[in-house]
Amino acid sequence: MRIVIAPDKFKGSLSAEEVAQAVADGLRDALPDAEIELAPAADGGEGTVDAAVANGFARHVAMVSGPLGAPVAAAWAQRDDVAVIEMAAASGLELLPPAERDALRASSRGTGELIAAALAHGARRIVLAVGGSASTDGGAGMLAALGARLLDAHGNDVPDGGGALGSVRRVDLTGLDPRLADAEIVLASDVDHPLLGAHGAARVFGPQKGASPEDVELLDAALAVFADALEAASGVAARDLAGAGAAGGVGFGALAALGASRRAGVDVVLELTRLAERLRGADLVVTGEGSLDEQSLGGKTPIGVARTAATAGVRVVAVCGRTLLDEQRWRQAGFADCLATSDRAVDTASSIRDAALHLRAIGRDIAARHLAVSPRH
Repeated sequence: MRIVIAPDKFKGSLSAEEVAQAVADGLRDALPDAEIELAPAADGGEGTVDAAVANGFARHVAMVSGPLGAPVAAAWAQRDDVAVIEMAAASGLELLPPAERDALRASSRGTGELIAAALAHGARRIVLAVGGSASTDGGAGMLAALGARLLDAHGNDVPDGGGALGSVRRVDLTGLDPRLADAEIVLASDVDHPLLGAHGAARVFGPQKGASPEDVELLDAALAVFADALEAASGVAARDLAGAGAAGGVGFGALAALGASRRAGVDVVLELTRLAERLRGADLVVTGEGSLDEQSLGGKTPIGVARTAATAGVRVVAVCGRTLLDEQRWRQAGFADCLATSDRAVDTASSIRDAALHLRAIGRDIAARHLAVSPRH
């Protein structure tokens, strides 16, 4: 009996690795001789570095500039010449208390510093997992950290932050880190918004970062000025590309100046974890996330795992903290079963607090419901 366990984190409760371990413990209670392989996953957002580390990447930590310039210790991961960088670790909204969030001043500089750290460690393929960003600067801070210069009408450097981009008159890319020429940048993002306009970075995501209606208009106009200058310097028209508006426009900076390619986050992560290879010969795969809902169906980790399992001809079971999908919906999504900790817990608090215990019991249930458990077990 061979079982692969490839869940995402249960946000606010357990990491992906802890979820996988809890389910594995329950399966081993019922099937002590089973071969169980843990393959924690993520969808390209928060938790991507943890998933990489749990699948054999080495964890590194670099001191970089936080969203407002204060130093932060940001983790990233590397295996061979492949690095995984999580923007949220360096330039994330969660790094700032709500009272300190400043949509006009926040910068992506720390993300660029992480890229530089990866290049210094020999990385030649860099997965840039974006999401949860505090900034709306079009990736200007990221590019500045990598050697680009943003100049005003007097030839002076423009300060960090999206609010200052309106004064950019020229972008000088001649100082970009030369190691970038030999590196492949993969933008891992499910966001398909363009940079500007009604569906752009400032108007759609700015309010989540503390931008007032006036700030949103200022940021959108400033991003347009920056886009003119960066596209003139790079020769790449990227503002209308799908994903340009990701992470406050970091997608635009990466696509326009770093030659990045954009791919669905979960697809990138499942490649990094080599899930397709690991499913060969498996009898069952278990996946899941904290809340299995309509958003999940848009391409989150469980759906990515279910697609990979379907290709391999392996049955897949979902575990979750709660599900907002009815049975018809989750079966249509490709799951043979869906088991939630909320169905076992006395209340929501227990479902979250005691998730590991409930998941262990769910592991035993999976063995009983989907695997041939002999009487001696």
